[in-house]
Amino acid sequence: KQWYQRRVAITAGGGGGGGGSKKGNPADVVELTSSVFDKEVLDSKDMWLVEFYAPWCGHCKKLAPEWASAASSLKGKVKLGAVDATQFPDLAGRYGVRGYPTIKYFPAGAKLDAEEYDGGRTAGDIVAWAEERLEQFAEPPEIRELLNDDVFREECREKSICLVSILPDILDTGAAGRNEYLQILLQLGDKYKKRKFGWVWSFAGEQDKLQDSLEIGGAGFPALAALNIKKNAVLHHRGGFSKDGINEFLQYVIAGRIAPMVLRQDVPKLRKAAQWDGLDGQMPEEEDYSDLDDIELDDLEEIKIEL
Repeated sequence: KQWYQRRVAITAGGGGGGGGSKKGNPADVVELTSSVFDKEVLDSKDMWLVEFYAPWCGHCKKLAPEWASAASSLKGKVKLGAVDATQFPDLAGRYGVRGYPTIKYFPAGAKLDAEEYDGGRTAGDIVAWAEERLEQFAEPPEIRELLNDDVFREECREKSICLVSILPDILDTGAAGRNEYLQILLQLGDKYKKRKFGWVWSFAGEQDKLQDSLEIGGAGFPALAALNIKKNAVLHHRGGFSKDGINEFLQYVIAGRIAPMVLRQDVPKLRKAAQWDGLDGQMPEEEDYSDLDDIELDDLEEIKIEL
């Protein structure tokens, strides 16, 4: 790391590079050697960008402060490393490095091989490229059942927009029908994961005070609304509860083509609810009146007199 910090200091002192980028901490760049490369990079679950450089390379010196700035901006999300290819030619040979600087991309998770970095060489370009890859391979958001107020706080109060779905009662759809609705939401959550929406659901009547405050479900269930609680606004989906229908609704929401409705009452605290067990619903048991046949007429007369 001392050598990499000297690279950045020399470049900055000479007035080269930088291009107006935010100054980074060169210590945020991990100096990689042959002895630690596999453990640090290949065995890691993190996403890595690794620069292969030569100390005498002019383009490498120009890149150094940009690389440090990007490393500081991406700290905690993506790791940036540097390999002195003149000191560790085995690593340069392993990854087919033929010129300097060469940047290799190692995706998050299992790393079968390195991929070429094909982005720009400013800190902004590097950060944008890395964040795009993070979003591309990010896990889709969880479609969370509204079991308590903590779920609502995390998904709706702490996010700019959350999508609230109220599904029919399980007796109306069965498990298969409910899972079809949830699958639609999962697919759309994956499609719009870059938007960082919150996604929550309940079923008709379970969170009735929430339904009333959002004025959702007046036309029946399933029903869906986009809630921006910080702006005290809600937008209602009026179309069918289908992938295409909700997708069109979200496009309109993002483009600002739907006029929001101001909430007429505060959103109440949600009550605790039992988590759906994934099974079909059970009809409530009816009272068994089969023993009425055993009642004598005299008994009925006594009942009448008591009444």
